[in-house]
Amino acid sequence: MTGRRKDVLDAAVAEIGGNVVGIQADSAELADLDRLYERVKAEAGRIDVLFVNAGGGSMLPLGEITEEQYDDTFDRNVKGVLFTVQKALPLLGPGSSVILTGSTAGSTGTPAFSVYAASKAALRSFARNWILDLKDRGIRINTLSPGSTKTTGLVELAGKDPVQQQGLLDYLATQVPMGRVGRAEEIAAAALFLASDDSSFVTGIELFADGGAAQV
Repeated sequence: MTGRRKDVLDAAVAEIGGNVVGIQADSAELADLDRLYERVKAEAGRIDVLFVNAGGGSMLPLGEITEEQYDDTFDRNVKGVLFTVQKALPLLGPGSSVILTGSTAGSTGTPAFSVYAASKAALRSFARNWILDLKDRGIRINTLSPGSTKTTGLVELAGKDPVQQQGLLDYLATQVPMGRVGRAEEIAAAALFLASDDSSFVTGIELFADGGAAQV
């Protein structure tokens, strides 16, 4: 498991327990990816499932978008994904599964969220093309697109005020046919399906775990 922030990474490793290994790395930094995969090769020798989940974004409307925001979003969400997968190829064998984390934002419109949405739409295009590039290698690539899910990253879009954070969650729930936002465990369950042999004939798809939000 990787992450940019060592304190958060260490806490996640401790919470999960078992034989989890945390490696501090920024997926947008190619030297960090090289160091990551050198260690994976030395300690495990291969990768069976690659869950490409690093990313993030911020909200700015057209007219206020900055080069800094664009670079930060696309470096994390597009450049980081591209090179995380490309540099993993020597360690991926037949039957392995790559899961890209998309978003309903890539298929819908949201005010002030165009840069993030465009970056997630790019991932859907990656999956469609990469399964053709890798068709002779037996590597499956799918996109998992969550809807609004209660995570730290989501609630902090509303700032640090707990009242405002809850207000954001309540508003987002009104936009979901199921009437609520998702739980992280529900997204994890969808990822496990794409990682497992239960999805052995599934590749190139976009699996929405969104309570129906992007389907209506």
